[in-house]
Amino acid sequence: MPEDWEEGGFGLYVHWPFCQSKCPYCDFNSHVAAAVDQDRWAAAYEHEIERVGALTGGRILRSVFFGGGTPSLMQVGTVDRILRKVRATWGVVNDLEVTLEANPTSVEAGRFTGYREAGVSRVSLGVQALVDSDLKALGRLHDADEARAAFATARGIFDRVSFDLIYARQNQSPEAWEAELVEALSMGSDHLSLYQLTIEDGTAFGDRFAAGKLAGLPDEDRAAEMFEMTQAMTSAAGFSAYEVSNHARDGQEGRHNLVYWRGGDYAGIGPGAHGRLTLNGVREATVAEAAPAAWLAMVEGAGDGTRSVDRLDNEDRLSEFLMMGLRLSDGVSRTRLETLSGGLLEQRIIDLEELGLIARDETSLRVTARGRPVLNAVLRKLLT
Repeated sequence: MPEDWEEGGFGLYVHWPFCQSKCPYCDFNSHVAAAVDQDRWAAAYEHEIERVGALTGGRILRSVFFGGGTPSLMQVGTVDRILRKVRATWGVVNDLEVTLEANPTSVEAGRFTGYREAGVSRVSLGVQALVDSDLKALGRLHDADEARAAFATARGIFDRVSFDLIYARQNQSPEAWEAELVEALSMGSDHLSLYQLTIEDGTAFGDRFAAGKLAGLPDEDRAAEMFEMTQAMTSAAGFSAYEVSNHARDGQEGRHNLVYWRGGDYAGIGPGAHGRLTLNGVREATVAEAAPAAWLAMVEGAGDGTRSVDRLDNEDRLSEFLMMGLRLSDGVSRTRLETLSGGLLEQRIIDLEELGLIARDETSLRVTARGRPVLNAVLRKLLT
């Protein structure tokens, strides 16, 4: 009988922690460094792949995702060494998806051609805005024309290119977002990640917000209007909202993130990387050491960059299953939900059905179009 994680498959996340600058809204583990010894880093990643491979031998790898940080600052040789080690460690599906995140300022055609030859099949560009003044406010180093040129370069090299945009930005009107989204939809991408600006603790924006110095943020009604506009416009353009913030033409969904959302297993390597691995029937949450120098020293010294490993009990697994799976338009498997919940959520589900926030069919439970804008409230009702 297949294990539960096999419904989502197995992926690998590789975290490259270095950036050219730190964006004020970013709460990811990213660091600015004057110089990086890429040979040492490549060797450390190779070692970590071998270590995790020894724990997960026999699995078939579905996807690899280079995140960060800014992975497009990696030398072609570094990416090539990592992907060679990946293929030597696991069997892979015939259509292995290998995604690499890139910033427009680091797009260079020669290096991108090298990435493609190394095995990268998909690029995700951090465009974030197509308005110069907003890019400056977001702390981005590129302007809108650089973003357009970077997309054109990537599109000419890779078959699959996605890009990110942030909306509900400071002083942004719904009309301005509409015009920006019209342009984005006309650019020829098959996948768009469209996120509302969120203010996270521990970021420069978070500090400014706490001090009352982050003016012009939209209120809930205006943000909701922009969300609804986003759903309508992307749908009309042939993009399915297969996940709350991700929109794709048929067959162009991001396969790696589907491993997360469908409750699969994934190895996380690199500073601060998170993973979920089911070993001997026990699902574990792994977290790597976050500080780049400390992580490198741990791998080179003790041979393991892991900072913590925590066993997930049934309640933890149920929470993750719902929090991730209900982001998908397809929802979650009723069979898997019953196994994890033992039927204890039935009355809560009925209550939410009566409000029109969730719906069931024979095989799945999903959040309705009405429920999507209030997904967090739906989850609170189910889980507390």
